[in-house]
Amino acid sequence: MVQEKRSNLQIPVLEIYTDGSCKSLGPVRFGGWSFIALRGGEFLYRASGGEQDTTNQRMELQAIRNALEYASLNRRPNEKVKIFSDSAYAINCYQKEWYMLWQRNGWVNYYKQPVANQDLWIDIIPYFDNFWYYFSKVKGHADNYWNNECDRLAQAEAQELKDNFRGLNNE
Repeated sequence: MVQEKRSNLQIPVLEIYTDGSCKSLGPVRFGGWSFIALRGGEFLYRASGGEQDTTNQRMELQAIRNALEYASLNRRPNEKVKIFSDSAYAINCYQKEWYMLWQRNGWVNYYKQPVANQDLWIDIIPYFDNFWYYFSKVKGHADNYWNNECDRLAQAEAQELKDNFRGLNNE
């Protein structure tokens, strides 16, 4: 009888934390997104940005989309990519496979309404079925340094847009 030997080889992982934020000024909404990439627990890269007339969910997805774009250009061969998000919307779509139903139903949701943020989902969904990519929920506003740092960056982007709109950052 041949005994199987298990390898102790660890697959390297590129970890990316993401977050989105949205602030309002009356009917006008200002959003920010951010992501932070780590390899071996060490900081690699961060990016953030924002847009006006948006939603928090859209900013969460924008952060993930931009993180995936970064990962696809910067991950090493045979390196897994683990995306961390505090967005139940995004992680539930992945874990509960909502996207499969959306696609089968012509991009309408359970309530027979068009799927919101379809343009972002179209870019994100191919990674859901890719062996090298994994998506994980992280508790927002908890004791996770990298998630909190992403939150800080995303909120700062949204606040800057809001302040500029109000004329507070005029030079």
